[in-house]
Amino acid sequence: MVTHTSTNPESTSKNALVRAIHKHYSDTTYHRSSRTIESEKTLLCGIPFNRWAMFPTAFIFQAICGSLYAWSVFNDPIDGYVYGQSLNAATNKNAPLVHNAPITFYIAVGCFGISAAVNGPWLERNGPRLAAILGATVFFLGNMIAAIGIYAKIMALLYFGYGVLGGAGLGLCYISPVSALQKWFPDRRGLAAGFAVCGFGAGSIILAKVPQPLIAEVGLPMTFVVLGCCYFAAMLVCAMVFRVPPPGFQVNGMDMFRNKVEGGDEASTSGDKAEVSADVEAHLDEKAAQDFRDPGVNMVLSSAIFSTEYRVMYIMFFGNSIAGLVFLSRLANITKDIFNKDEATSATIVAINGGFNLGGRLFFSTMSDRLGRKNSFFVMLLAQVVILAALPTIMEKQVYWAFLLVIWVLTASYGGGFGCIPAFLCDMFGPSNIGALHGIILTAWSLAGVGGGLLFTGIYNHLLESGYTIRDAYVYSANLHWILAVACLGFMFLLFVGTNIHDRLLPKGKGEFARLRVFGRMVRIGASGFQWLTKEQEEAEWTSFVEKRRQQDLLARRGTDVYDGSG
Repeated sequence: MVTHTSTNPESTSKNALVRAIHKHYSDTTYHRSSRTIESEKTLLCGIPFNRWAMFPTAFIFQAICGSLYAWSVFNDPIDGYVYGQSLNAATNKNAPLVHNAPITFYIAVGCFGISAAVNGPWLERNGPRLAAILGATVFFLGNMIAAIGIYAKIMALLYFGYGVLGGAGLGLCYISPVSALQKWFPDRRGLAAGFAVCGFGAGSIILAKVPQPLIAEVGLPMTFVVLGCCYFAAMLVCAMVFRVPPPGFQVNGMDMFRNKVEGGDEASTSGDKAEVSADVEAHLDEKAAQDFRDPGVNMVLSSAIFSTEYRVMYIMFFGNSIAGLVFLSRLANITKDIFNKDEATSATIVAINGGFNLGGRLFFSTMSDRLGRKNSFFVMLLAQVVILAALPTIMEKQVYWAFLLVIWVLTASYGGGFGCIPAFLCDMFGPSNIGALHGIILTAWSLAGVGGGLLFTGIYNHLLESGYTIRDAYVYSANLHWILAVACLGFMFLLFVGTNIHDRLLPKGKGEFARLRVFGRMVRIGASGFQWLTKEQEEAEWTSFVEKRRQQDLLARRGTDVYDGSG
């Protein structure tokens, strides 16, 4: 395989920091010894490794990461423990004097995304197993420091422990199995992505009901110690299964990059012979796939990050994340304050909501293997826009069944975005840099959680200071206007996201500044207006590009040219 290097000026910059950053985000090669490759063919006690063993271990591993989604159950107990409680006249129940515990969630979400973005290239260079072990260790330390902070009633320690360290550890843990599964399952990218992250939604189902009885039994500080130790042990066991395919890996007639290979009907080292599931968006022209490797496979990571397609996908993902993330952190409070439900009922609603988060991740990602990634995002974002427009009325009228219906659909659409995005990135940029690209795009989720959460809290507190009470639906619904605007922005940017490798790599036409697809046809938008390409025109341009690319590869092999992946 030809190794392509970057000619970007940053690689030769005089600034040592710039060179270090460029190198970090350019080199994602995973070097393994022949001994390591041989040892990874088996599990414990000489049991042959099977790629399907990744599914249950990834699910359990992600379920522990998903404990973050159950944080709202800790809000009132922590605030009450640290600041004390008083009788709330509006609800006639004891309530914390101060509400600062939710800040921990926003810090954790911010550090989650930053960690995933920064450590993504390191994950690709060192493999998913080491990354998972490191992430689990940092998360464990975060839980221990959080327990000390609660016991000493020092919120700064809680913020640093669970917020900074816990969030950073979870960010690295989250992308580890996702990266590996996308490489092991080129024939089922959507299913692999969905199953890898649906465990994250399952975590809130399990953990939403665990804290209350555990707090009653051992106390609030010890709850974090017990849970932290159990999480750490389970994550270490799961991490032992994580690995990437060996060189030359083939399954069901294709390699890791979805290129067709001769004599590849049998699954090499994967232990199965699964039927190929056609992906309407990732499908490459058969002749092109047989003639050369995917032109995007060897794209330098930094080139992919700064491509227009990646930036558009980033905004699209941000719009898909904002509503579910902000409302998830307040769901328990909304059911108690607006609909006057008790603590146990609120915890149950949070748990059921986690089920829809889980189901959405698996349903939409699996459906995307047939329907397509872009079409799946179209359904999810459109559903969110409609629901966000209707929610203020539903909350004002206090129609409980309607609220549950729309919030669960909203949550499923939110979760579906996480299930589809790894496969979408693989379709557009290849699997070589998926860990890094997935990690960076998760900062959109962090920005939505931190920025959106702080804005939501600021408006919420301002309305309470203005005379509204927590029983007034307006303290929540007032925020839905700007959340709806962000979701609409994501929906509009979705229209300009490419659907396959043609959209990403075909050179721009004269004056072209954007392109989209309408009923499968490429439409170029430029200074001269709209240009509709026929299938024949698109195929002719693609064939010409493939030939040019082949010539560049030949020149590169002779050492007379360097290709930076920019197309």
